[in-house]
Amino acid sequence: MTDFIARTYHGHAHAAPIGCAVLDYEGRFLRRRVIALEDGRRCLVDLPQTTSLDPGGVLVTEAGEIAIAAAPEELLEIRGGDLVRLAWHIGNRHTPCQIEASRLLIQRDHVMADLLGRLGAETREVVEPFTPEGGAYGHGRTHGHDHSHGHGPHEHSHG
Repeated sequence: MTDFIARTYHGHAHAAPIGCAVLDYEGRFLRRRVIALEDGRRCLVDLPQTTSLDPGGVLVTEAGEIAIAAAPEELLEIRGGDLVRLAWHIGNRHTPCQIEASRLLIQRDHVMADLLGRLGAETREVVEPFTPEGGAYGHGRTHGHDHSHGHGPHEHSHG
């Protein structure tokens, strides 16, 4: 049994949330699934298409909005060496990567750790929330291109 049904996702909150779902990176990529909120309540997510739920976004239910947060998960922290070059090698393997000023974060992978070490990286296992870059078009991992959320026309350019 579920307490809520969410059929809409927005990339930002419009009101104070009625609850929070803390999900790992893979768990934030969904179309239809029951998810647990921090307080134990459950929500059936039933979106029109597979969507990447970003931290700070919300699922919209009849009762209000449910905030999305990133859960801590096992990651590989990458420092040292030429971070731009290391990021290129990570991206060349289509590996999701969180890019920060002095480090990169990827999901733990011993093969990538070995490769990056041979390229001069210092790697360390950490447990943190994972919020990698959204991809070439800046829209996360969604399969489609629709990213409007009902506030009227949404014009933009992809340069």
